[in-house]
Amino acid sequence: MMEQKLKVYIYKDGKRPVFHQPRLKGIYASEGWFMKHLQASNRFLTNNPKEAHLFYLPFSSQLLVDYVYVKDSHSFDDINRYLKNYLDTIKTRYPFWNRTDGSDHFLVACHDWAPIETKRNMANSIRALCNSDVKEGFQFGKDVALPETNINSPQNPMKEIGGSPPSKRKILAFFAGQMHGYLRPILLNHWENKDPEMRIFKRIRNGYSWHMKNSKYCICAKGYEVNSPRVVEAILYGCVPVIISDNFVPPFFEILNWDSFAVFVPEKEIRNLKNVLLSIPEQRYIVMQERVKQVRQHFLWHNSPEKYDIFHMILHSIWYNRVFRLQPR
Repeated sequence: MMEQKLKVYIYKDGKRPVFHQPRLKGIYASEGWFMKHLQASNRFLTNNPKEAHLFYLPFSSQLLVDYVYVKDSHSFDDINRYLKNYLDTIKTRYPFWNRTDGSDHFLVACHDWAPIETKRNMANSIRALCNSDVKEGFQFGKDVALPETNINSPQNPMKEIGGSPPSKRKILAFFAGQMHGYLRPILLNHWENKDPEMRIFKRIRNGYSWHMKNSKYCICAKGYEVNSPRVVEAILYGCVPVIISDNFVPPFFEILNWDSFAVFVPEKEIRNLKNVLLSIPEQRYIVMQERVKQVRQHFLWHNSPEKYDIFHMILHSIWYNRVFRLQPR
């Protein structure tokens, strides 16, 4: 139905580089790849705003930080002022925001600060956010959980996927990363160099992807915020994600049954992490790993969008939430 009916209007207003200039590399690249694909879409775009079901606000939350935020100011006043000026222009030139108070408008933003950047001026809009934290204002039924994808090569965004079959994955659990936030030091305190089956490290120079390809479970522990690119990385490498991040809303949860291919461990249970994983029967693990491979198609960026890929899934989540909000209560 979405492919048959949905029409999106992109405002032409807004100056580069914050607007209309997708950044296609790094851990925040989801917002850029979505922008790139939507701007090039023949199926979903319309040049006639009167026939649009949704209106896209085409800015980068990452570039707001790079070009508008005053470094070390610890204040979002400049970003709030910048976005307010933009919306004032939209409200003056077009009637569409005012007729719904922005509820049929949406943004796609992956920077950790995006919930704060947008909560004042765009709180009523549909916000697709990588930082999908219910404690930071993420709203079920309105906002969309955006997958965080780490893109190293814009020419080939998902060049390395797959991994060893279950029978050859001899490592029980793997984690490596910087010590961001309060949770990861706790994880390391309990498990670093404590058990050969639990490969828990600080950041490592080599072997990161090898470990993911050869581990049964990949630990996706929150950093400063609830989101982490490890969730998608685990899926791409065929490693069952183990999400340790209270208040995290997983992407596409309205469509995908995450409990069928991922493990959610409360933060307070880190000390029992190995027992939790060992309590999962081998046959159950094999089924979960197969489902990880099945859902992988929904987390892949392609140079040109393909049916059911991450671009279509993000757009569907936005469309789904807009349709749901239109239903009578």
